[in-house]
Amino acid sequence: MLPSVLEPYARRAEVAAAWVLGKQAAASSLLRQSISTYLHAAGIQAGYTFFAPNVPGYHKLTLELFYEDGRVEQESPRLRSKAAARRFESLLDRLAEERYEPVREVLVKRLAFSVWREHRDVKKIRATFGSVSPPGINEFEHGETEIFHPLFSFDFSLRGEQEQ
Repeated sequence: MLPSVLEPYARRAEVAAAWVLGKQAAASSLLRQSISTYLHAAGIQAGYTFFAPNVPGYHKLTLELFYEDGRVEQESPRLRSKAAARRFESLLDRLAEERYEPVREVLVKRLAFSVWREHRDVKKIRATFGSVSPPGINEFEHGETEIFHPLFSFDFSLRGEQEQ
């Protein structure tokens, strides 16, 4: 989540934290055993690695590309960085809100157009937006995957755009 400029400093901080926590010391070291005992007694050795029981859903935009020859491919908008991916996730969450309905089609059209620029022979793009529900613990253990619930869809014909 830090800017890439700060990455070398973050790596140094990680090494320093490992040293402070005794990770660099031998397993038989009294310092390492003392720190480990404290972390276990305090219950903080595991951090937040447990499986959260109520994982919220998220939103997804899929683009179906229809070609003249009948071929259909699925594509997603291209994102250039992790920061762009975070902003895109935030945008998708906003698109689901009712107050963004007036601009929804325009935003989705711009995203579809960005994909079309890389696939000039596409004749139509269908953009489908929906929510994704992750499986519960029992469903996950039985091999079930997330469920996509479509909320709205737009079809964009790009023939007229190719001539411009």
